Amino acid sequence: MSSPSGEPAWKQRAVERSTKAAKLRAQQRVERFLDAAQVIITENGSTDFTVQQVVDRSGQSLRSFYQHFDGKHELLLALFEDALSRAADQILAAASGQAEPLDRLKIAVQLLFELSRPDPTAQRPLFTDFAPQLLISHPAEVKAAHAPLLALFTDLMSEAETDHRLRPGTNPRRMAALTMETVMFIAQSSGASDDETVRPITADEAWDFCANGFARPS
Repeated sequence: MSSPSGEPAWKQRAVERSTKAAKLRAQQRVERFLDAAQVIITENGSTDFTVQQVVDRSGQSLRSFYQHFDGKHELLLALFEDALSRAADQILAAASGQAEPLDRLKIAVQLLFELSRPDPTAQRPLFTDFAPQLLISHPAEVKAAHAPLLALFTDLMSEAETDHRLRPGTNPRRMAALTMETVMFIAQSSGASDDETVRPITADEAWDFCANGFARPS
């Protein structure tokens, strides 16, 4: 029996199976490269490594690496995107435990703050080394990498708006972007040598500022 396109059905099934198998093998190879790079980053405490080191650690070939990545930059970007996606999942799981929309948003802001704060005991060179460079050199890639977080905060803002907890006329997506950028900047700047280092800004203060601002109600 043939399909409407004229190709035998068996042929289409065979092609689909081979395509699925090839895709699965490609995904597995990519994961092995990512896992190898993550191990090296954890061991070194930095993103200072070579493509050849990743290839050797993964047990795969240099040719295979360049079939999947343009180079080290794209590999680091993939790791960075994965890390942000996992952060979004972690924040969603924590926020989902709250019944009220504004409480969910509060938990999300506080956890984003804690995840973004520099921590000398936690080796996070993707955020401390790679991300600041990426922001300057490839801002569009940074925006794309943060898409899962922005989508999550937009949903939380929209829920708060539906519950009439936002100011009238507020755009949930723009407020989500402003909140995210404010919280992450405050958290990442907490390592500066000033009074805020002696008495670090807390997650509660970040939430209070985002939720209430600084203007006195009229």
